[in-house]
Amino acid sequence: MNEHLNPEGLAAPSGFCHVVRSRAATTILVAGQVAYDEQGNIVGENDLATQVDQVYRNLERALAACGATFADVVKTTLFVKDMTPEKIAVIRQVRARYLTPDRLPASTMIGVQALAKPALMLEVEATAMLD
Repeated sequence: MNEHLNPEGLAAPSGFCHVVRSRAATTILVAGQVAYDEQGNIVGENDLATQVDQVYRNLERALAACGATFADVVKTTLFVKDMTPEKIAVIRQVRARYLTPDRLPASTMIGVQALAKPALMLEVEATAMLD
């Protein structure tokens, strides 16, 4: 079982946890997912909420292929193009629909200048661990 911790003395996190301790037998590394549909078309051009939803649906599919769910995710890294407080709020609102509230992953959000294609606004990679 993975243990999700927010140690005393660290600022209270919003939408993630500071530390995950795992005794996992299987580790799953999911490559950065972007807002591509099954045919490789960009979903939600100029619509961050739609892109975030597509990214997390893609992550969900990748995890399911390994028998995992978001409850098994212990770390995410988000790459946000032209990050602003407004974009952060949208991302947090949409991703909250996917994450398991009592098993939030450790997470890092990084503002980037560009992603693989100009219309992409977000890329998320994930690490999951199964007992």
